[in-house]
Amino acid sequence: MASAPATFYEQLPLPTLDRPFGVHLWPIFDKLFTAVTGFSANDFEFVPFETPMSTLKSTSIFIVIYYLIIFGGRELMRNREPFKLKALFLIHNFYLTAISAFLLALFIEQILPTVVRKGIFFAICDHAGGWTQPMVVLYYLNYLTKYLELLDTVFLFLKKKPLTFLHCYHHGATALLCYTQLIGLTSVSWVPIVLNLTVHVVMYWYYFQSARGIRIWWKEWVTRLQIIQFVIDLGFVYFASYTYFTSTYFDWMPNAGKCAGEEFAAFAGIGILSSYLVLFISFYFATYKKDGKAPTTRKSLRRMSQAPLPDPVHMAATMSGAKSNGTTTGAKTNGATARSRKA
Repeated sequence: MASAPATFYEQLPLPTLDRPFGVHLWPIFDKLFTAVTGFSANDFEFVPFETPMSTLKSTSIFIVIYYLIIFGGRELMRNREPFKLKALFLIHNFYLTAISAFLLALFIEQILPTVVRKGIFFAICDHAGGWTQPMVVLYYLNYLTKYLELLDTVFLFLKKKPLTFLHCYHHGATALLCYTQLIGLTSVSWVPIVLNLTVHVVMYWYYFQSARGIRIWWKEWVTRLQIIQFVIDLGFVYFASYTYFTSTYFDWMPNAGKCAGEEFAAFAGIGILSSYLVLFISFYFATYKKDGKAPTTRKSLRRMSQAPLPDPVHMAATMSGAKSNGTTTGAKTNGATARSRKA
């Protein structure tokens, strides 16, 4: 007896645990990956010292080149008119929004079934949970996008916007952070990455719309999301690190069991993410909390989070002016207001 034909609703690509977006995204991604690289994403293997950008030397060189370019670029632009670059800036922010959204969806498709079926501890502390072959492919691609995001700063100096410590430190440190976690085999990596991609979808979409001239009322929420992201990140990273060190060296202390990852990656994650949290909280209170109750504190926070990168020419002019009139002048960079760029 022939079975009844499937109804219209049964043919719809409805979401399931293994297919949270209604369709399997990985086969689609694999076709794109194969078209670009010439081999399947399922055959990708991250091999330290062989895979491109998989050595500390190559990562360090790229980060040093980044700082040389932005310092050199600022000098080249010193006596030039700023570029408009509206079309390129729109394209830049749109493709980063799209890349972040697609990677986020792929991460969710890979990790959601594991979290639901085997629990959050298995997903963040077991290699079979958070360090599967598809996840490593996504970790690596996310790491490479950090170099694309360095173009954010190129736009800043070409448009003669301030190069703040918060912005420039965050960009360089994030590339290094992603490298250490990739080399360190940390299964908890997907937590900061998923949160970071979520923030990036919102943030780059905000910059895209803002560049179009559309006024966005939720600008403050971009920084709030960045801070919330780091708080959650640190909760997971501290827990995973505590679990690793107690189970490895202090097994008499309460712990949840073994946790995958290398020790240097744990220290790198704790150090860099903690510094982000301090800087972004400082930026938030200095920028948005103007209640007038503690002006000295606000000024201190602003100097910390929005301080311009050292500018020898400006410093020399400031010192000269201070000697001539007996006063100390405040630092201003191109007359523009600093912004928190990235997370």
